[in-house]
Amino acid sequence: MINAISSATTASSSSAAVTSTQAEAGSQDRFLKLLVTQMQNQDPLNPLDNAQVTSQMAQIQTVAGVEKLNASLGTMASSFQQAQALQAATLIGRDVLVPGNSMTLSEGQGRGAFELADSAASVNVEVSDASGQVIDRFSLGALDKGRHHFSWSPEGGTDLSEVTFKVTTGSGSAASTATTYTRDTVGAVITGASGLELDLYSGRSAAYNSVAAVLQH
Repeated sequence: MINAISSATTASSSSAAVTSTQAEAGSQDRFLKLLVTQMQNQDPLNPLDNAQVTSQMAQIQTVAGVEKLNASLGTMASSFQQAQALQAATLIGRDVLVPGNSMTLSEGQGRGAFELADSAASVNVEVSDASGQVIDRFSLGALDKGRHHFSWSPEGGTDLSEVTFKVTTGSGSAASTATTYTRDTVGAVITGASGLELDLYSGRSAAYNSVAAVLQH
């Protein structure tokens, strides 16, 4: 997979470079032809001013310079995309945290994560089934500011494949919702219209730049 990504990106870069070079050569050729034609048909009593010719030549040089800059930026963008694709490929088989509030249960256990903007004296978790019905509530006690992880298992051997969770701090009017993350495993890396995307074991996809953390199993 890595070779395929590399080859496709390299081919794209080479094609872009050739197209840019051809476009630049064509622009300069058209300019020279127009300039020669203009000089051949000029009024002998009112010849072209040297300053005017110099100005026109400076303009074509400016255009050529912009085209070269655009070609360089295109090459840099392709190289960055290639490096990003190679880096993303190393995530295959790894667990990642992406924005979300779902837990996929494996062997009767699910794992989730959340982030607190401030320390909290009381952190509470509410778990709901696919229909949105609350099936469990529990407290994690007092926690410091930052990211935290937890695991959960349904009571009584309830057969669930996936649940959602909500994390709150405090109680009553002082309660606030924490930022939650879904923990999932990367199955593949694909290139989409909006950039690199990760195919996850749960069947979902996530943007590569949305990954908040990479974890061990």
